Amino acid sequence: MNIKRSIVIRVRVIFILVALAACAIPYKVAVVQLVEGEKWKAKAAQVNFQYREVPATRGNIYASDGSLLATSLPFYQVAIDPTVVDEEDYKSGLDALAEQLANFYKDKSATAYKRMINDARTNKKQYLMINRKQINYQEMQTMRTWPIFKEGRIDGGVIFEKIDRRYQPFTSLASRTLGTLNQDGVGSGIEYSFNTQLKGQSGKALFQRLSGGVWKPLFDEEDIKPLDGYDIQTTLDVNIQDVAETALRDQLKVTMGEFGSVIVMEVATGHVKAISNLQKNAAGTGYVESYNYAVGDMGSVEPGSTFKLVSMLALLEENKVSPNDLIETGNGVHYFYRQPMYDAKNGGYGTITIRQAFEKSSNVAISKLVDMHFGSSPSKFLAYLDKVGLAQPMNLQLMGEGKPFFKKPGTKTWYGTSLPWISIGYESKLNPIHTLALYNAVANGGKMVKPLFVKSVSNGAQVIQTFETQVIRESIASPKTITQLQDLLLGVVENGTAKNIKNPNYKVAGKTGTAQKIINGSYQEIYYTSFAGYFPADRPKYSMIVVIDSPKGTATYGGDVSAPVFKAIADKIFATDLELNVVNQSKILPKATSAKFPYVAAGMGEELQGIFDYLKLPLKSPAQEDWIAASLGETGQIQLQLVETESAVVPNVAGMSLRDALYILENKGLKVNFNGKGKVLTQSISPGTRLTPDTTIELVLG
Repeated sequence: MNIKRSIVIRVRVIFILVALAACAIPYKVAVVQLVEGEKWKAKAAQVNFQYREVPATRGNIYASDGSLLATSLPFYQVAIDPTVVDEEDYKSGLDALAEQLANFYKDKSATAYKRMINDARTNKKQYLMINRKQINYQEMQTMRTWPIFKEGRIDGGVIFEKIDRRYQPFTSLASRTLGTLNQDGVGSGIEYSFNTQLKGQSGKALFQRLSGGVWKPLFDEEDIKPLDGYDIQTTLDVNIQDVAETALRDQLKVTMGEFGSVIVMEVATGHVKAISNLQKNAAGTGYVESYNYAVGDMGSVEPGSTFKLVSMLALLEENKVSPNDLIETGNGVHYFYRQPMYDAKNGGYGTITIRQAFEKSSNVAISKLVDMHFGSSPSKFLAYLDKVGLAQPMNLQLMGEGKPFFKKPGTKTWYGTSLPWISIGYESKLNPIHTLALYNAVANGGKMVKPLFVKSVSNGAQVIQTFETQVIRESIASPKTITQLQDLLLGVVENGTAKNIKNPNYKVAGKTGTAQKIINGSYQEIYYTSFAGYFPADRPKYSMIVVIDSPKGTATYGGDVSAPVFKAIADKIFATDLELNVVNQSKILPKATSAKFPYVAAGMGEELQGIFDYLKLPLKSPAQEDWIAASLGETGQIQLQLVETESAVVPNVAGMSLRDALYILENKGLKVNFNGKGKVLTQSISPGTRLTPDTTIELVLG
């Protein structure tokens, strides 16, 4: 009996609990719907509908003349919401649309595309990616005319998802300087350094979350449109950049160097007109831009003899020496604390002037002089590094600038040999762009300016920000010292280690550099070669540094490896720079001193003789040669000179008409490019240069 009652009680309790639970469910439903309805609707909307970020279109990067260097091109992925398409439009247009898709993508049959879209519509799938292949703007416009798609986003369900892709019209030209930027905001070059200006301001748009975690963009009046990024105008010159990269790549291929750098800068403004960094690719079959050696950290690479300019500056500023003083270099070996210092020439230079020591790049002479006059106070010598602006980074516009490094007296790494070795460019680190800034300052009369890569930021036609030339040091040395340094640098090309690049059209001033590299903790017969300088030496407009690392073969010195690249680039710039040639015209084509004697420059001897006879001009001797050049003598008589066209050298065509110049040069097997009108002012290949068939020569007319 007790057992029966216990069971009944338990059943009744369970029944009551079930009844209460049954009553609680509709109650909770009522509360959710009537009391908490708005709260849960908001949460559902938040989960399934969100305003998400829409990236802005990135700004463009331009060269100094407005040439487009980098831009964002719109590409699209195509998707569809087949559930929104009207039944009649769907049935009448599906076959034709499937056929168009199959013909365009060529990856599925029309039947397969039709089945895919039908399945999505049947399963009420609101977002179907048609194909992951990206299409361009023109292709998108064409697709807008296709069946169903032509009804648009609302009625046709088509979704063109925009994806901006960065594009450089000149492909690899200056690619490392332009740089990159990945999705994580990590990058290099101008793209990274000026990302704040280029990236613009993202917008917001309403998206709906679909099955599978896909977000479908929706049209909504509350959408916030993105603001496109600002445009950047650089200081780069496309033509000079092309010339610099070509010359550097050609020499790297010949010398099989590991990497090379070139920087071309405008002396007065500091505008970097070209910067190239080429390194062997992974396969060792070619050269690519992968690291900015010109600006970044150079690791353990030492500048070498280009640093001797600082040593000479310190010696001259202290009035310790005069360029014409004598210095004994002996047999080319001198010991500092039992450590030998060698000259490149076996047997040494003996007793020479300091001018000759600099021109020949004598390690013994420069290190002896610095040790003699600064050995008891090395800090005084190193203070000149700060005076000339080389002790610290220059805070360039490009991020990633390497930091100069010089040993300091009193530290654990300072030895008795440190000062002599620093004086010739060892036991220190100095980037090519820092070295160039020093040489540019000498060319600029002592004023050091910061290298500039970007000159303005703009929003369309409106300039937002400009970057003016910034002076780092008003004067790195006294006017007397600057003049002496200019003379010494000119002497290196006229008489010294770079006389192989001397030419009659314009003068170059500069210094070669050759530094042994440290491999596995010791110096090896592997070299870091360089040449830094400026041109024209008498009216400097451009400064330049060329670096080639680890050249192979017989040519391993800066004068043989890097200096020829300097000349190749400078020749092309000089031949095409109208400003330089207007100034140079008076030297190449002297003008008549009287209107009575019209000036005839050069041409066929027979034709010029006829002109002289007709005008009854005073002629010192008849024009009997095939090709002649004419000039006025001091007595007023016209003097004629033979233009050599028979020997295997490049002839001098200055002063000739384009017709005559083309006739002579093309018969020599040369390819001719020309700019301007009138007579030939300059030629890119110096007269007397050994003839190489199929070489291109540039002529400037005026």
